[in-house]
Amino acid sequence: MKKLHLLVLALVVSVVAVSLSVASVPKKAAPAPPPAPSVRQEVGVPILLYHRFGQTVADGMTMKTSVFESHLKYLKENGYKVIPLRQLIDWYQKRGPAPAPKSVVIVEDDAHKSVYTDMLPLVKKYNVPVTIFTYPSAISNAKYAMTWEQLRELKKTGLFDIQSHTFWHPNFRKDRKKMTPAEFEKSVNTQLKKSKERLEQQLGGKVDLLAWPFGIHDDYLLQKAAAAGYVATFTIQAHHAGPADNIMKLPRYLLINSDQGKAFAQIVSGAALKRDVVF
Repeated sequence: MKKLHLLVLALVVSVVAVSLSVASVPKKAAPAPPPAPSVRQEVGVPILLYHRFGQTVADGMTMKTSVFESHLKYLKENGYKVIPLRQLIDWYQKRGPAPAPKSVVIVEDDAHKSVYTDMLPLVKKYNVPVTIFTYPSAISNAKYAMTWEQLRELKKTGLFDIQSHTFWHPNFRKDRKKMTPAEFEKSVNTQLKKSKERLEQQLGGKVDLLAWPFGIHDDYLLQKAAAAGYVATFTIQAHHAGPADNIMKLPRYLLINSDQGKAFAQIVSGAALKRDVVF
């Protein structure tokens, strides 16, 4: 009987020991919840504005061709993608997806002849899209401008889009001061409508984007542009185009020859100090 009691006691002690052992083992931690989806980066696209190119800096609007190539090389080597301006406009109109991070747009004002001699070979080399804003009165007329045949050749590459820069690049601020209201309205209508009609007649395609000469615009001019059939217009303001911007006054960075190296890197990244452009 004594042996039986001892056996039962040993069994009880054993069970208690196992229970204590199991209780002392830390419970397995519950699996961590999946990380919250990252917030999508807000759209911010620099629109880079060029005017003319050359081997030397002839004036404030001329950029050395080698500097322009350094820009294209920097964009390529640092993960930037040059997208068509139309892709950005489609996003503003809710007709296309948001541009990917590190998207960049390249545009040129005036259709200077150096676009054909200097810019075109580099655009082909780096395979980047460009929008040219031109005023038709100069085409095949002014010595500094391209010809209609050259513009057609650019369009055939599939890399260039040709849009409006008014008909003869007026200074609307000065015109308003020296003209009567009726004269000014007639002039504005001519500048906006005649440019669009001539470009579509000569080059085909749709012309519905407008770059304001000298970046000059106001509510009256914006209304006139919309009435003339323009869906987006462009100014000269040094910041990225984003959700807060009005599609009828989108910003562009006016680039000059000194925008090289670190200065250019800061511009495309959005870290550049704001600089005012006054005409």
